[in-house]
Amino acid sequence: MVTAHPSRDGESGASGIRRARFLAVLAGAVAALVVWLVAAQLAGVHLDVRTGSDHHEQRVGAGAVLAASVVAGLAAWGSLAALERWAPARANRTWPVLALTILVLSLAGPFGLGVTTAAKAVLVCLHLVTGLVLVAGLRRTAARS
Repeated sequence: MVTAHPSRDGESGASGIRRARFLAVLAGAVAALVVWLVAAQLAGVHLDVRTGSDHHEQRVGAGAVLAASVVAGLAAWGSLAALERWAPARANRTWPVLALTILVLSLAGPFGLGVTTAAKAVLVCLHLVTGLVLVAGLRRTAARS
């Protein structure tokens, strides 16, 4: 069970935690979009990846960045909530380790799918920025044991 604790804006209980977690997911998505905007639109990096068994090249656009970051954020939120439910005494310490491990493992995607070195570097930055924002933001909301 989640222990109610006040969020920084004065809300307490489950509604304050939900709001803070929603904002963490939103912040992860915004951070990813900023990285994409700077790299792809301002710096002109072609974020091309190889997809499918035929290794078809596809450009990563804002929609894909937004969708991936929101899905990652919701998965992070869900895993934290699950740990708080099934292992509440350890969730605050276990979840960041789990989340950071998954973040490191997710870096195989950019290295394996990116077409150019620049694309791989930007895709790694997208993963790291999104993941670190999510870990920092969601960890703040974790129930303390």
